[in-house]
Amino acid sequence: MIVYFPKTLTVALRLSILKNPSLFSLRRFSLFPRVPNIRRDTMTKKSNNNEYQVAQGSQDESMCEAGERSTNTADVTDDTTSADYYFDSYSHFGIHEEMLKDVVRTKTYENVIYQNKFLIKDKVVLDVGAGTGILSLFCAKAGAKHVYAVECSQMADMAKEIVKANGFSDVITVLKGKIEEIELPTPKVDVIISEWMGYFLLFENMLDSVLYARNKWLVDGGVVLPDKASLFLTAIEDSEYKEEKIEFWNNVYGFDMSCIKKKAMMEPLVDIVDPKHIVTDSRLLKTMDISKMSSGDASFTAPFKLVAQRNDYIHALVAYFDVSFTMCHKLLGFSTGPKSKATHWKQTVMYLEDVLTVCEGETITGSMSVSYNKKNPRDIDIKLSYSLNGKHSKISRTQHYKMR
Repeated sequence: MIVYFPKTLTVALRLSILKNPSLFSLRRFSLFPRVPNIRRDTMTKKSNNNEYQVAQGSQDESMCEAGERSTNTADVTDDTTSADYYFDSYSHFGIHEEMLKDVVRTKTYENVIYQNKFLIKDKVVLDVGAGTGILSLFCAKAGAKHVYAVECSQMADMAKEIVKANGFSDVITVLKGKIEEIELPTPKVDVIISEWMGYFLLFENMLDSVLYARNKWLVDGGVVLPDKASLFLTAIEDSEYKEEKIEFWNNVYGFDMSCIKKKAMMEPLVDIVDPKHIVTDSRLLKTMDISKMSSGDASFTAPFKLVAQRNDYIHALVAYFDVSFTMCHKLLGFSTGPKSKATHWKQTVMYLEDVLTVCEGETITGSMSVSYNKKNPRDIDIKLSYSLNGKHSKISRTQHYKMR
């Protein structure tokens, strides 16, 4: 059973459910802010070698958006929007603990800062979505002239205490507010650092806040960390779990609930994918240059061609992303792919209506369109078109997915 907490549930209610495991089976549940749909909480996997120097750890908590958030769960009213729930979720300590313990991400940022102090020393730094302030602390320790840590959730109050407790009050200024609404005490900054990446790279749309800060405050020739992010696609065999998640609706305690299958199919799954299930090669969908791109570039349509590496079935396509810091002495970054050390971002699984039977060397061609939802720009709409003209399968179809 998959436990999926809709965004309309308050965090307090979510936590009360977790404290009463008899209410749900938590075998494949993991709690993260505004997660669309999550399974398989295990993160035990072997790391592969890739072109990056990857830290043996994870991501920090500054995924906390510099957006407006409600003060606490008790303040939620009938007028609270989905964005408010998103903001409110980052006021809870457990979320920051989870992200700080994602060592791949956190250690990578730490390595970027400490091993490339020329980027930070004597510079004015802006930390967008600072959370507990871990990136700001790294920068202060690396010799930053001053760091402005912007955080809109209640965690900003804790960040101020953390900064004081570690003796950096004269170097780090914590500003509580929405990045689009605050005023910095300085006209320009030399460096912008942020952990803005969401599930499927773009979920939660924190990228827009970073681009806004870049356009308003970054000096000409200034540095954005990280400065590159790339989205990839591959395909997997996943009959067992598709049966459990999708085909489950055909017979629910003897009742036909198959009308729900199409809706269930539209919800991408955030999951750890076993590399053994990968059937095709991986293809690049989109690379984003954070130092140069515009906000509209995050919406795109990209073609793809996946080549089968063996004879097998394909039940889903899987998206993941890599992040790069190209301004360093040595290229640093990390991958959230199935063959890399697991992170809290996991991978994004999109189940196909068809079961594709492929032979080695056959190709699945198609395109993927990605855009922010018009009603709630923190959500993502995905349009996937794919075709296979193989020995055993001849299929052409378009499917739509919604990350909410």
